[in-house]
Amino acid sequence: MTPKERADRSAAAMWAGDRASQTLGMSIVEMDEGRAVLQMTVQESHANGHAICHGGITFSLADSAFAFACNSRNQSTVAQHNMISYLAPGRVGDVLTATASEVSLTGRSGIYDVTVTKQDGTKIAEFRGFSRAIKGQLFEE
Repeated sequence: MTPKERADRSAAAMWAGDRASQTLGMSIVEMDEGRAVLQMTVQESHANGHAICHGGITFSLADSAFAFACNSRNQSTVAQHNMISYLAPGRVGDVLTATASEVSLTGRSGIYDVTVTKQDGTKIAEFRGFSRAIKGQLFEE
């Protein structure tokens, strides 16, 4: 199995049980080893009191992209620590894209950067996630 095939199968296995990402309207755009691209359209239900995309929604998109990237090798992996910086607002109707890329993987610990952009390329958030591999796999190999 190629790394890309493993990443795709890992994503499919995770997606099947990922009710949170599905409920928020996310979709997987691209998968590869150590990389994931997810997308969602900001809905009215995602708006906060300032009529912009709630930071928790943006964080959730980035966190989901991080999760798919760090699980792309079919090794069960969870978040250990995350942080985000908000750079610009997302608005209702905007299509947000979160691109997660592996920065480092040493032993059981990984670091991933996620950039969230809107449809015109404007960066709206930068996220860094720290992962920790645990026992188990997403599918049997």
